[in-house]
Amino acid sequence: MSERHVVVGIDGSIISTRAQDAAVEEAVRRSVPLEIVCAVPDPDVAGPLLATSAARVRTRHPDLTMRLSAVAADPAEALARKGERAALTVVGTRALGGLASLASPSVARRVVERTRCPLLVVGAGHLPYHARTGDVLLAVETDADIEAAVFAHEEAARRGVRLRLVHTPLYRPPVRSADSLIAATADACVVVIAHHPHGNGNRHGNGGSRHEQTAHALLHRSRCPVFVVPAGLGTH
Repeated sequence: MSERHVVVGIDGSIISTRAQDAAVEEAVRRSVPLEIVCAVPDPDVAGPLLATSAARVRTRHPDLTMRLSAVAADPAEALARKGERAALTVVGTRALGGLASLASPSVARRVVERTRCPLLVVGAGHLPYHARTGDVLLAVETDADIEAAVFAHEEAARRGVRLRLVHTPLYRPPVRSADSLIAATADACVVVIAHHPHGNGNRHGNGGSRHEQTAHALLHRSRCPVFVVPAGLGTH
């Protein structure tokens, strides 16, 4: 399979089905193949899930090139590994509210920490992916978020919509930054935010950097799907 493909993780849940539908749309939009990954302790168990997923894709997009992968591994590690040379990795997440979401050990957050390619996180509470309308929203903290800015510009061009910027300044408390950003996602089709694997140096005790706290809150409380773009993307 071409290195520039879209990878999605499935587990048979409604959330993963929504993630798969989003992955299909992104593969079609980019004119690249799709890889559907099911990570379970026993790969033989994945067969029926993958067959059902493939049938759903073929019904809607019979010409889309597709690969099915059963992997005996931790889901987050499997998706991060499969996505190393991908154009995009897609994962679903439960939409949790409040401070509890910041401590939730979700697969999505674990993939964020491991991914080396852009990641699309689709929440259970979002509208169906094809029904999303509005601008592409870009959350920027500093000039170091250049990869996220370039990705957001390209994403807006692919969709034929405007790019809207929301600044999350370092001096603003992280909760206020997150609340402001999350409110702005209500009328966006997607939001793009950078991910700094080693933090940005502005740390708050055990809670991580301001940017990390804002990003983690966004993953679970955003009103639209979230693109997470690793810093240094162009160097791997």
